[in-house]
Amino acid sequence: MSVEQALVLRGVRYRYAGADRFALDGVDLVVRPGEVVGVTGPSDAGKSTLCLVAAGLAPGTIAGVLEGSVTVDGIETRDQRPHEHAQQAGVLFQNPATQLSGTSRYVWEEVAFGPRNLGLPLGDVVARVEAALAALHIGHFGERDPARLSGGQGQLVALASVLAVGPRYLVLDEPTSQLDPQGTRLVGDALAGIADTGQTGIVLVEHKTDLLAALCSRVLVLGGGRGVREGPAAEVLADAGLHDLGVEPPSAVRLRARLAAAGVSVPEQAFAEAAA
Repeated sequence: MSVEQALVLRGVRYRYAGADRFALDGVDLVVRPGEVVGVTGPSDAGKSTLCLVAAGLAPGTIAGVLEGSVTVDGIETRDQRPHEHAQQAGVLFQNPATQLSGTSRYVWEEVAFGPRNLGLPLGDVVARVEAALAALHIGHFGERDPARLSGGQGQLVALASVLAVGPRYLVLDEPTSQLDPQGTRLVGDALAGIADTGQTGIVLVEHKTDLLAALCSRVLVLGGGRGVREGPAAEVLADAGLHDLGVEPPSAVRLRARLAAAGVSVPEQAFAEAAA
């Protein structure tokens, strides 16, 4: 697959209006359809800014200075209007309440909100809503009130609303940060199912490195607006220096380190089976 069929950031620098320094300073990232690429790092590392840039919201809808190149399937985001880019790269934030319209009485109507605003024929709207709900296994939510869902359920509905617009790439800014373990599993399982189709590339910004270890093929660690580690997820997340970068390693990595310090050797296969 050529690099043109990808969401690509090359040498990206971004400075917010009025700021005296770049929030992103020379970041590279490539995400192809079917990939889940994780992004992590400490607070103020530039993770949310990366999401805004990758989703075309910065500087598309907020003021600021963008340098470098951001392309989706070979097309510069600078050459697209925000609503056009939203159909290429959809974004999901931490709190589902901030993304739901608040105007819909039923989940089905909420998921239809985006496609309807695109001016699609009714048949296409229905097809997209049904496909998005089916992809996340939440078709039975259709007649429920969006305001009466749990955090995890609400995030799935917000994700379905993004999917119904039809983006080829998803940019997820800590989508499980406000969820309990059960809600995190719901969203994680849904993302795994989306990735397994091979049709959608996912940028997953998360501080929950167990989730990154379970879902991602590659991980980028940000620090001070720069990429400080990048590579296969298993290698990056097992890096002994990860904690020094302000990132908590996955639980399996921490456990392995403690056992090794105690002189206990456990086969790698045992950790792989436990993680599964």
